[in-house]
Amino acid sequence: MITLIIPAYNENLIIEYTVKKADEFLSKTFKSYEIIVVDDGSTDDMKNTVSNMDIDNLKIVSYNPNMGKGYAVRQGIFASQGDYIFFTDADLAYGIDVIKKGYRKMKRENSDVVIGSRKLSKEGYKNYPFIRLVASKIFSFITGTISGLSYDTQCGFKGFRREAAFSIFENCVIDRFAFDFEAMLVAKRMGFKISEIGVSVINHRDSKVNILKDSIKMFRDIIKVRIVTESRIKGHL
Repeated sequence: MITLIIPAYNENLIIEYTVKKADEFLSKTFKSYEIIVVDDGSTDDMKNTVSNMDIDNLKIVSYNPNMGKGYAVRQGIFASQGDYIFFTDADLAYGIDVIKKGYRKMKRENSDVVIGSRKLSKEGYKNYPFIRLVASKIFSFITGTISGLSYDTQCGFKGFRREAAFSIFENCVIDRFAFDFEAMLVAKRMGFKISEIGVSVINHRDSKVNILKDSIKMFRDIIKVRIVTESRIKGHL
């Protein structure tokens, strides 16, 4: 069974289209699947929109207040039933076909984790806003320097075998901006095999991220990962 998790906050304008597109693709590609929309404390009408959709394989996980994407992804994983669990952004920034590509990559290489990488695609950063591109490169350099990870950790598409997903996210504590970095660091430290697929951002829209304000929070989270998460991992190895 395949699980697709869509963490979302105030995405009422696009969520119905996203879920329908995902359902159409998954129904043609996999024999068994589920879609989990995680309503991360939205203040718009997104919860009602999703709840009223007539799709058998659709679940919604909802809570208040807003806790952050990392928290939302964890709740989706803990509510999932799939043998392979994927998550992607609510605007399908990397398209929907990445799920099939990621699944095939994991099966072919017998990997535990698959992550999208804009670094591996010639058009990975095509039409990317300059400020966001610079911020992404700086963040990647810093996280790579302190952790030794060379992955595009901030890419919004990732997939996991069920056992790996639970083992990894049970040891994660970051709720917001650096949760991807934390998850990949935990995966690497725990010895899980990680594969990468090249992705491109095909759906551009205005970011909800405040570059200056949120960059400070990201670096704070990185420090927390190095201190708190690393000690948690050592205690479980």
